[in-house]
Amino acid sequence: MSPPAASQRYPSPSQPSGKSEVTDLKTQLRQLAGSRAPGVDDSKRDLYKKVISYMTIGIDVSSVFGEMVMCSATSDIVLKKMCYLYVGNYAKGNPDLSLLTINFLQRDCKDEDPMIRGLALRSLCSLRVPNLVEYLVGPLGSGLKDNNSYVRTIAVTGVLKLYHISASTCIDADFPATLKSLMLHDSDSQVVANCLSALQEIWSLEASHSEEACREKESLLSKPLIYYFLNRIKEFNEWAQCLILELAVKYVPSDSNDIFDIMNLLEDRLQHANGAVVLATVKVFLQLTLSMTDVHQQVYERIKSPLLTLVSSGSPEQSYAILSHLHLLVVRAPFIFASDYKHFYCQYNEPSYVKKLKLEMLTAVANESNTYEIVTELCEYAANVDIAIARESIRAVGKIALQQYDVNAIVDRLLQFLEMEKDYVTAETLVLVKDLLRKYPQWSHDCISVVGGISSKNVQEPKAKAALIWMLGEYAQDMSDAPYILENMIENWEEEHSAEVRLHLLTAAMKCFFKRPPETQKALGIALAAGMADFHQDVHDRALFYYRVLQHDVHVAERVVSPPKQAVSVFADTQSSEIKDRIFDEFNSLSVIYQKPSYMFTDKEHRGPFEFSDELGSIPITPEASSDIVPAQQFEANDKDLLLSTDEKDDNKGLSSNNGSAYTAPSYESSSSISSQMQELAISGPATSSTTPQSSFGFDDLLGLGLSSAPAPTPSPPLLKLNPRAALDPGAFQQKWRQLPLSLTQEFSVNPQGIAALTVPQSLIKHMQSHSIHCIASGGQSPNFKFFFFAQKESEPSTYLAECIINSSSAKAQVKVKADEQSTSQAFTTVFETALSKFGMP
Repeated sequence: MSPPAASQRYPSPSQPSGKSEVTDLKTQLRQLAGSRAPGVDDSKRDLYKKVISYMTIGIDVSSVFGEMVMCSATSDIVLKKMCYLYVGNYAKGNPDLSLLTINFLQRDCKDEDPMIRGLALRSLCSLRVPNLVEYLVGPLGSGLKDNNSYVRTIAVTGVLKLYHISASTCIDADFPATLKSLMLHDSDSQVVANCLSALQEIWSLEASHSEEACREKESLLSKPLIYYFLNRIKEFNEWAQCLILELAVKYVPSDSNDIFDIMNLLEDRLQHANGAVVLATVKVFLQLTLSMTDVHQQVYERIKSPLLTLVSSGSPEQSYAILSHLHLLVVRAPFIFASDYKHFYCQYNEPSYVKKLKLEMLTAVANESNTYEIVTELCEYAANVDIAIARESIRAVGKIALQQYDVNAIVDRLLQFLEMEKDYVTAETLVLVKDLLRKYPQWSHDCISVVGGISSKNVQEPKAKAALIWMLGEYAQDMSDAPYILENMIENWEEEHSAEVRLHLLTAAMKCFFKRPPETQKALGIALAAGMADFHQDVHDRALFYYRVLQHDVHVAERVVSPPKQAVSVFADTQSSEIKDRIFDEFNSLSVIYQKPSYMFTDKEHRGPFEFSDELGSIPITPEASSDIVPAQQFEANDKDLLLSTDEKDDNKGLSSNNGSAYTAPSYESSSSISSQMQELAISGPATSSTTPQSSFGFDDLLGLGLSSAPAPTPSPPLLKLNPRAALDPGAFQQKWRQLPLSLTQEFSVNPQGIAALTVPQSLIKHMQSHSIHCIASGGQSPNFKFFFFAQKESEPSTYLAECIINSSSAKAQVKVKADEQSTSQAFTTVFETALSKFGMP
């Protein structure tokens, strides 16, 4: 066909000029609709391509719907496909226009060409318009009896689509029974597989309200049906084989002979080239033999070779998926894979995520016979250009050392890492040396002699610095410069931004003081004063505790802070055995890839950004409520400040030391001010006796702080009384939150029991309500949870608003408070903190 004239050419579909082009297309399609001239199909193809191009880039071409249907009267399969694509895209949004397609689709369902029959039936079922359900029953019934397997395959899928559009119509037409008959008697494997998939879904959904559906669902797991599928499994494609194998996993065998028969039938599936089929077969073998210990171990030996073969062949993504499952098996039975440790060596061209997983597996399979070779290989990785892999390799060496395998050689290797003079290598090694000393105190002399030569200025990472400080405090008697190194670090207190390091500095200074008092007195005095002035709550509390226990009795303080320690025998595992068993039960699923059970990443997938409390008194939070109530989903659009994301950076994190707290922390730059402020500092714990032991005076003089015995604290004022029946609608809350200024911001610690109970956020809402603090909105997901609370005074109509963001990883709660009465906001914060501290407690 010759190219069209210049006047008939259209501009590029990616640069449409506007409605005029759609109008021109409509005119030309109408002209070609009834034409039978030679080459008309080619002209239609060009026009159809333009329509599909416009539709693809988002231009509305629904106005040519009628013309497209009129031009569909052709035997050209390409035109049919494009027409069906267009119809399927616009039919659901234009139910009225869909009626125009019924006649030609029903006509095409009776075409002589099975390809056209199948395509037409698929398009007819894909309209998904409830008003057109009656037109689907006839073509679907004919399609299920069609002589061509392709049409029957499409018809089976169409039955499932019909069920989702109108379940009653599907059941009334007795289509499930027809599918069951096809599943048992059809000669085409794809039709059988589609029937099995459709019936599983239909009967699972119907089982909740139909006993017959329950029986039918259970019949799929009967012995005759399972063996029927397993005997034909070679006829199916990979997807269908996985479907059948997943069904076989749920089958409960009658005896051991039944188990061995199934395993014999599936033996060759372990050699399949498709990794999904192999993993599905492995899952069947593992689940069937769980109650047979000896056979279960033999299964590990049998599946080892196919899995290792799949790891070495295929894409990195496939290797990672197979390795994740291998890792799970290695952790459960490391002795079986111990001789194959070389398969887990890292290749230079592998991506980092594969290397990291292999390092974990090398750690798991290490034992007395292969430790030397594995550690030698891991030490080579410490010089890897990929810093993340170098860090992981050092951690792996440390983990092997903690497993009590050939410790002498491993400790020497770790100490050699400190001579590499790479900051990240030094950092990781220091952390591991600390753990080793906790388990093997007998190595302290060799380790300390090397660690003592490291300059603290060259260690910048918080965890590594904390490990170094721990060793300085724990082995101060063996390190001549320990007090002076600590003193230098304490003098640079303000430059240290990590709370973990500041906490370790306090403890190390205390330990060093007990071992070498004259050299540490100044450093300890500065550390305690700086800690009590610190804005971080944990640092402040620890410094205050140390100060009070020292003031009470130095010998008691030594027994508390630096008691005789026993070697750590076992370090806590990051995953409990229950979690690992749950992951094993979900073998061949994403749970193995994520290394966590499915409930940890699927429970909240359908939850919106905010979830209103169900217990707000009689206030109805529903779309039918009065107009002054703002639905939860409108908050985010209406108030950017109110519903910020729970993972945002808080601009107020760097709080000053006197931002509304119940005390004013002393400045460590002026130690004499501590004496005058001790009454304010004594906000918790038992009151100090008026007859302070003599050791207290001696300690005060030793630190040079000029402190006398602290007077007993004045009794705390009565707590604010709140109205347990307070009520506030979301609209009023939103308006108040916008208008009221921020009273104060504080950070609280949440107890471990509370963090554990936070897995069900509703429990916190109920707990706070029991303290007359009501929740207006909540949302977020682990590790960040956000709540909006309100409360009212019992005697006056004064309202308090609070935003609480809890991070379950750090066990911290950031609370912002706004109040009608600014003067009582601190009292409300005290009540809020008291209530939050009791969350999760019995």
